[in-house]
Amino acid sequence: MGAQQATITAVQPDVDVLIVGAGISGIGMAAHMKMLCPDRSYTIVERRGQIGGTWDLFRYPGVRSDSDMHTLGFVFEPWKHEKSIADGPSILDYLNRIADERDIRRHIRFDSKVVSADFDSGLAQWVVTLESGDGQRSRVTARWLYLGSGYYDYDKPHEAQFEGREDFQGQVIHPQFWPENLDYAGKRVVVIGSGATAVTIVPSMARKAAHVTMLQRTPTWYAMRPAKDGIANMLRKFLPEELAYRITRWKNVKVQNYFFKRARARPDKVRDFLTKKIKAALGDKYDEKAFTPPYDPWDQRLCLVPDADLFEAIKAGKASVVTDHIDRFDATGIMLKSGQHLDADVIVTATGLKMVMAGKIALSLDGAPIDFAERYYYKGVMFSNLPNLAVVFGYLNASWTLRADINARYVCDVLNAMKAKGADLAVPKLAPDHQLDEDNIYDLSSGYIERARHLLPKSASDMRWRLNQDYVRDVAWMKSDPIEDGVLQFGQARGTTVHKAHMAAAQ
Repeated sequence: MGAQQATITAVQPDVDVLIVGAGISGIGMAAHMKMLCPDRSYTIVERRGQIGGTWDLFRYPGVRSDSDMHTLGFVFEPWKHEKSIADGPSILDYLNRIADERDIRRHIRFDSKVVSADFDSGLAQWVVTLESGDGQRSRVTARWLYLGSGYYDYDKPHEAQFEGREDFQGQVIHPQFWPENLDYAGKRVVVIGSGATAVTIVPSMARKAAHVTMLQRTPTWYAMRPAKDGIANMLRKFLPEELAYRITRWKNVKVQNYFFKRARARPDKVRDFLTKKIKAALGDKYDEKAFTPPYDPWDQRLCLVPDADLFEAIKAGKASVVTDHIDRFDATGIMLKSGQHLDADVIVTATGLKMVMAGKIALSLDGAPIDFAERYYYKGVMFSNLPNLAVVFGYLNASWTLRADINARYVCDVLNAMKAKGADLAVPKLAPDHQLDEDNIYDLSSGYIERARHLLPKSASDMRWRLNQDYVRDVAWMKSDPIEDGVLQFGQARGTTVHKAHMAAAQ
């Protein structure tokens, strides 16, 4: 035996499936496992101290869903609240209730950050290194690794650089790290940005602040809808809860799918429709410069304005929109390129998220680092030539959970197929000389996507090798396409050579 390695035979892992993240994706996978493969063991590792993921991290004023909860909710658990556009605390209540009612909580290891994970092909196991809040490291082995860790950096948001920032004498806050008990009553607030976060914060802060200005470099397309789904609430009065939920969920899926495709096919019609609605909502407060983006609807993600709350704040004189470029911060606010000065006591930099792959975990295959940009998606769940690994990357044009539900069910089906075959390995095989036609499925010009394109996996026009962006098609295709499709290959563990890094982690 060499000094660097030792040969051992196959052993049972600590757990069948290690789920990373106790947010929507992780809780959804655990619930699916209990329903579809209850004889398989799982553990959820969560770096934070509680359930929720994104919904626990974000605490800014008015934090809410940017899509309806009948599609952001799980396929197996009806959304029972009257409001379908829900606030953060209501979403947390939903997730916590599911975790408790389905006995998921006891399977969660909190304050456990995944530092690295290496797949040992011989053992057919992931060797995962965890780090606790106090810096202590431990190791766990798992047959499968299921990444429900989201798509953005929890530690570092995208921070635009502003000259003179150190000169500003008020507070500068990024929404991702909102300070507890911030007092902004009667203060002048400038929110930099016009995306989903800014559109949420502005009307919420306007209720207490002296005035809130949304400062945008480029306008955004907005769609209005009631926070309460009248059809959903009517159906719940006459139908069983689950049936009413299924009908509402499918209705909302179809409406959203139609609107997205309509925007792509006839952008001029959708531009006119959205503009007409905004003009009606704002009346004489309508500003063409502020609400006419230089791109077509759904070239970037469409922002939701429930109950027209942003426009109501503008009409009431509590909020305003300024379209300009920042020259610099100064002691009392922001100087714009036009020469206008925005006085501010508080500046909120809603400048976007920073995307990452796999939660910044150092992933490797038999000791060799994994570069996702060199891999193709397989059915939007796995990756080319990577065994026993699944990830959730939600839809860009619909609710995140729609994709999370599909992926969780698919992995459960693969686990059951592996059990029936006595297999330890499942890997989508892609030959080096493949003739796949690469396709850009990240077909949005949003800044957070543009900044991360070099990190993102590849997609092809072939449905098996892409992260498709059409839920209606995906859900039908995933059910009809067989697990044994000639691409997904199964195998057995054969014993292996354990790398020095593994041996050190075990000590």
